[in-house]
Amino acid sequence: MEVMEEGREISSSNGVMCLLTDPEGEPLGAPLFLPQNTGPLQLQEIVNKLLKNEEKMPYAFYISDQELVVQLGLFLQKNKVSVEKVVRIIYQPQALFRIRPVNRCSATIAGHTEAVLSVSFSPDGRCLASGSGDTTVRLWDLNTQTPLFTCLGHKNWVLYIAWSPDGQHLVSGSKAGELLTWDPQSGKQSGSPLLGHKKWITGISWEPVHLQAPSRRFVSSSKDGDARIWDISLRKCVICLSGHTLAVTCVKWGGDGMIYTGSQDCTIKVWETSQGKLIRELKGHGHWVNSLALSTEYVLRTGAFDHTRKTYSSPGEMKEAALARYNKMKGNAPERLVSGSDDFTMFLWEPALSKHPKARLTGHQQLVNHVYFSPDGQWLASASFDKSVKLWNGITGKFVASFRGHVGPVYQISWSADSRLLLSGSKDSTLKVWDIRTQKLKQDLPGHADEVFSVDWSPDGEKVASGGKDRVLKLWMN
Repeated sequence: MEVMEEGREISSSNGVMCLLTDPEGEPLGAPLFLPQNTGPLQLQEIVNKLLKNEEKMPYAFYISDQELVVQLGLFLQKNKVSVEKVVRIIYQPQALFRIRPVNRCSATIAGHTEAVLSVSFSPDGRCLASGSGDTTVRLWDLNTQTPLFTCLGHKNWVLYIAWSPDGQHLVSGSKAGELLTWDPQSGKQSGSPLLGHKKWITGISWEPVHLQAPSRRFVSSSKDGDARIWDISLRKCVICLSGHTLAVTCVKWGGDGMIYTGSQDCTIKVWETSQGKLIRELKGHGHWVNSLALSTEYVLRTGAFDHTRKTYSSPGEMKEAALARYNKMKGNAPERLVSGSDDFTMFLWEPALSKHPKARLTGHQQLVNHVYFSPDGQWLASASFDKSVKLWNGITGKFVASFRGHVGPVYQISWSADSRLLLSGSKDSTLKVWDIRTQKLKQDLPGHADEVFSVDWSPDGEKVASGGKDRVLKLWMN
């Protein structure tokens, strides 16, 4: 009863002057005088009306990084927010669809004879590939949950695999520095090996499909200090990006056509892709750069494919759909880049605007191994050897929460397509699913017999794949 009384008391007292803004800080109209009993549902109505949305969209609301889940008056009282000045309420669009957390292992597939070093779902989520220390790439049938093709050709560990965003090609890079391309339909090698790198491959990223369809070019980074752009129709390296003084550890091909390379020389370089000219250098890290992530990465990876499973009749149609998805996701804001380093910190950059970082993200006690933006770009997650996963605001870089539960270094993270759940894989042999809203552990997934090196959540949201030292591939469902 007490709460009822309190609620009544609040609603009868004065309203609050509020300003609704989007996550970038753009105001939505003028400040509004809102009654204290206004809650998230009423705010949804207001935002949908002001944005003139024909279809009602779901939104979440935040006041100084805290989600508003109760009435405004209660929230302001509890968090001691001053009502003397205008209260800024940030509205964040939520995905229309919801993905259920995975909670059981649906298949344990043996086949690889050495550690599974990478797992990756195709852009449409229908196919799964893995790369292993046994020198093979394997393609798996997700309907029968059995091996489909074993792709032979590498002479050394397969360290990295990447699907083209149109789903037509798979490329793999090995410890020997060679790159092989595969036809996922037949499991056969397409053309001869792509040779040029002198040391092992550390990353592969395809040109976005909204810039080029069908997919033709990708960039690879190597421990030899170079990144190379390859054209698979010409079967050769078309541009060599050299300038780093030490190993290139990661590479991303951005949505505006720039390539970003991170290196052990502590710098990140930005390249244009018609001639391979160096445009910008991003400096600030005090140690090796380990991982790069783009705010648009999810739409770049999935291209024209989304949760509706729509298929396309031509590359042109696919390019158009991918461009629409990219523009919608990016909005009016520049593409953001995050770098994670051995110096325990991360930097948030807007490389198109400035060579200076927008924010420095500190708090990890050990090296940052993997960084990843949520599909909607609103969140940023980081995995570290300090056994924690941290969550940050993807726009401001402000710290939000620490996820603790792993008892060993966290190697890799992956997001659910609706940006509501985060998956992590660790040296402690478990996978964990974290709920972004409650900031708590949603699901603990033990089952691997040893370290989990690689995890991926399928773009259609239905499956998770993991691989590791125990040589098996596990599929998890809900």
